[in-house]
Amino acid sequence: MPKYSVVVPVFNSEKTLEELFTGLKTFFTELGETFEVVFVDDFSRDASWEVLKQIKARDPNLVTAVRLSKNYGQHNATFCGFTFTKGDYIITIDDDLQIPVREILKLISLRESSDAQLVYGYFIEEKQSWFRKMSSSSLRKTSKIFFNRHENASSFRLVTADLISKMVHHKGFVFLEEIFQWYTDEISFTEVEHYERKYTKSGYSTKNLFHFFNNIMLFYTMLPLKVLVYGGFTISILSFFTGVFGIIKRLFFNVQIGYTSIIVAILFSGSTILFSLGVLGEYLSRIYQVQNRKPSYSIKRVL
Repeated sequence: MPKYSVVVPVFNSEKTLEELFTGLKTFFTELGETFEVVFVDDFSRDASWEVLKQIKARDPNLVTAVRLSKNYGQHNATFCGFTFTKGDYIITIDDDLQIPVREILKLISLRESSDAQLVYGYFIEEKQSWFRKMSSSSLRKTSKIFFNRHENASSFRLVTADLISKMVHHKGFVFLEEIFQWYTDEISFTEVEHYERKYTKSGYSTKNLFHFFNNIMLFYTMLPLKVLVYGGFTISILSFFTGVFGIIKRLFFNVQIGYTSIIVAILFSGSTILFSLGVLGEYLSRIYQVQNRKPSYSIKRVL
């Protein structure tokens, strides 16, 4: 049984996979530890799967290659990889070579010194485009405020097998950081290097980030419902005092209010009701998805 399992979610990374695997193999050989690598191809459109088949053919005992039947996203692909791991410690790393393989040693050293169940590597300076950096930073800061998520959490982590065994039975939309923090508070952080992307562009577009954030908010928080409750209460109070103010003006100052106020009140209340129903409908659709027990991913082939 290997001591370390490395899970790599793969998407359109045909140019980086050979270099990544060679780096992992060299690192663990020099470290003198047994390891395995689980590649999960998230339905890449390039030749990534062909490259993975070649890597598997050369090192069949070190590599497990999984291809999903469609694109499910990085978190679901990583979650799928967890189910194939056999090591005592599981390391997740992206396929884009932006994190040097040698930085794994920092995760290992911190876990040994802190005995944490989860160790994150965080970046002081991300080597991304300004727009992607701004989008990612906004997502992390918002997640910290609304979801009580650690701002320095990243996709570069070391997790104990015991923690993985508790979370692999999760069903529905997968947000790994939320699931991890549900099961443990024994979390540590260490600073790691971050390089510029060498070949491919990020698989996360602005649209994908917005969709991902929207799913997080609806699946893991009650924030929209709280906004409706407190917002509705505030609007009710404001409407009450506005009505009282209008009556006073009409009775004591003989000011003609007319139909404008009625039309505005109807349009405002109608739009508020429609918005509220929309939010409730989104929650109901998520409840249906969870009750339907739709799997987080579907596997097409395993090598």
